[in-house]
Amino acid sequence: MRSFSEYEPVAAAIWFLCVIGIAMFSSYPPLMAISLAGAVLFFIVRNGRSHGRTHLFFLILFVILALANPLVSHNGKTVLFVMNHNPVTLEAALYGLNSAAMMIGVLYWLRSFTQIMTSEKLFHITGALSPKLSLVLSMALRYVPLFGRQSKKVTDAQRAMGLFSGDNIVDDIKGRSRIFSILVTWALENGIITADSMEARGYGTGRRTQLKRFRMRGADILLLTVSLVLTAVTSAAIAAGSLSFDFYPSIEAAKPGILGISGMISYGLLVLLPIFIETEANLRWKYLRSGI
Repeated sequence: MRSFSEYEPVAAAIWFLCVIGIAMFSSYPPLMAISLAGAVLFFIVRNGRSHGRTHLFFLILFVILALANPLVSHNGKTVLFVMNHNPVTLEAALYGLNSAAMMIGVLYWLRSFTQIMTSEKLFHITGALSPKLSLVLSMALRYVPLFGRQSKKVTDAQRAMGLFSGDNIVDDIKGRSRIFSILVTWALENGIITADSMEARGYGTGRRTQLKRFRMRGADILLLTVSLVLTAVTSAAIAAGSLSFDFYPSIEAAKPGILGISGMISYGLLVLLPIFIETEANLRWKYLRSGI
């Protein structure tokens, strides 16, 4: 009994890559609707009724993006009305809705990606591909909170010594420039100390080993295989033109056919995969708790 966040990072990352890749590089409206609906549903399944501000922000952003295109772009044959001597067309309005659905859907997927794919999982993936790249990323990310804490320490020390004055813009710029110079010097010194410490511990002198906290199991292989197969079917439908849709100069859609319908069904199943996993894990957990 595992939730989707507990699956092997490589399998989960490839699933996210497949879902987001199709959503970003396809303009077929049904696929955008599936992506947006699946992204919102997956986010709600994982987070419940919380994150109301996130939903409100994305809703406002969706409205802005949907209205921006018909107000800026005036292409299209079907004129709905004229505003300030500029025609607002049906094609531009539908294209704005489709683009807004694509962007908001991708943003929801990326939000779920940041919740599931922690820094440890990302280092696990990059460590398998390139150990040196993983080391550089881990050290770079480590300096982000260190810089914040050190900046606060230096600023408090400067204020206590009376060297930091914010009475006017000139003094404020001088004070912040002095703090930035101190932070740069501190970072260089810390880098030298880290390098000496790594050398003293014998880094790079022997065969490198890797801590493997995540293992590819049968369920992970199944998720990876199903994701690639469903993505291949949808990609084949897109490449064959069965899922093509033109907004300009007039709305024209190709007949999906069997391949197009298969592609839409495959993408729908691909989007619903983690929702099935989360639902199954929640139901099994409730069943086990009821037997206690």
